[in-house]
Amino acid sequence: MDTNLKLHSNNNGLSLIYRAIDSIIIFSTFYFISIFYTSEFNRDHFLIVTYSILIYLIIAERDDLYRSWRVYRFIDEVFSLSRIWFVTFLTLLIIAFFSKVSADYSRVVAGLWLILTPILLTIWRYFAKQVLKTLSDYGYNQKDAVIIGVTESGIQLANQLKNQPQLGINVIGFYDDREKDRLSLDNLPAPFKGSVAKGLKLSKKGLIQHVYISMPMKASDRIKQYLNMFSDTTANTYLIPDFFVYNLMQSRLSAIGNIPTISIHDTPFYGSSSWLKRAQDIVVASAIILLISPVLIGVAIGVKLSSPGPIIFKQFRYGLDGRRIKVWKFRSMSTMDNGNIVKQATKNDPRITPFGAFIRKTSLDELPQFFNVLQGRMSIVGPRPHAVAHNEEYRTIVERYMLRHKVKPGITGLAQIKGFRGETDTLDKMQKRVEFDLKYIQSWSTWLDVKIIFLTIFKGFSGKTAY
Repeated sequence: MDTNLKLHSNNNGLSLIYRAIDSIIIFSTFYFISIFYTSEFNRDHFLIVTYSILIYLIIAERDDLYRSWRVYRFIDEVFSLSRIWFVTFLTLLIIAFFSKVSADYSRVVAGLWLILTPILLTIWRYFAKQVLKTLSDYGYNQKDAVIIGVTESGIQLANQLKNQPQLGINVIGFYDDREKDRLSLDNLPAPFKGSVAKGLKLSKKGLIQHVYISMPMKASDRIKQYLNMFSDTTANTYLIPDFFVYNLMQSRLSAIGNIPTISIHDTPFYGSSSWLKRAQDIVVASAIILLISPVLIGVAIGVKLSSPGPIIFKQFRYGLDGRRIKVWKFRSMSTMDNGNIVKQATKNDPRITPFGAFIRKTSLDELPQFFNVLQGRMSIVGPRPHAVAHNEEYRTIVERYMLRHKVKPGITGLAQIKGFRGETDTLDKMQKRVEFDLKYIQSWSTWLDVKIIFLTIFKGFSGKTAY
């Protein structure tokens, strides 16, 4: 179970400084490159850099770049700012193209600016992170905390704080009003100190700066009681509900009016992430179609000559958000099942034509799906689309099956490079496929897409289960 609660927030006291320094770096990088290469920096240059800063800050705000990154890997922050800068630059190119001013700018200057800016943004963030870490090591901004409730979520919180000392939060103990025989006190990451009243006394003395109330949501009366108790102290009090018991997927904190909401199951493609994913699909699919056009023609001729029937088989499948889409394949069978009952291809399946067996084994039958990508129905990387009949069958017996439709289906995916392609003749195989599909959604990044595409070349086009 993935129990990492990823809530996006902009509550970072240093965010204004980060915004200012990012803007300075974007501006000064273009300025010095332009002066060095063209010996001028004119009004048009000033305008384009100003536009870039505004676009960058807007996209960064939407993507929550200026939240606190202390609990995230540094590489995640680097990927985020690089993605935002790439989308910013792409937006500028589109504006320059349609306003017919692209010829007014040096391509060398623009290229160097595209490359150097994210590098410099990364370098300054790295040094800022090291400075903050050093200050924390010397005892600056260190806070003592207590956790109210010996619960799964409280234990996981304590482990997170213990394993990330750079956060500067030291958990001195757990407090709980239940009898000891009702508590699981073995291997706690911090000592059990007794009743909540004892923790309250420390807080009233000003010895505790943070109080984390970690109780199950059903214990609403006790939660209200503890909130009232600690309102008589100056400690920062946080409510940690037991969301850890859920298998979270791309969770986000948002609000409807004044009401805060937490999404439990969501898509990773928001804002610039969706633009980047779509741009990646269009570029890669267009390039591949251009490269494989002779293969497409050859396979089409082979299908037509090998057996009677259409060249392309269009089958209904579930796409994004469970909507029906038509997925294209080169026809490889003598029948074209597309109804309420669709039998999966099996080994030595009599429906498969001799030429069809070859193109299925080598995945050549899937090539028309690159046109589905250009149509926007599919993506290069994502969960493989299943026939509608198979979706209706497995959604009732495989837990969280329909969550794989939170993203567009893909030509290849994480499950395919892990060996789970082709026939799913057992429930266990389908469960493993869904497990990897959901893992892809939970951990999506551009780098993961690149990795899957690369590994597909060696692992994804053929296999023992491809019939």
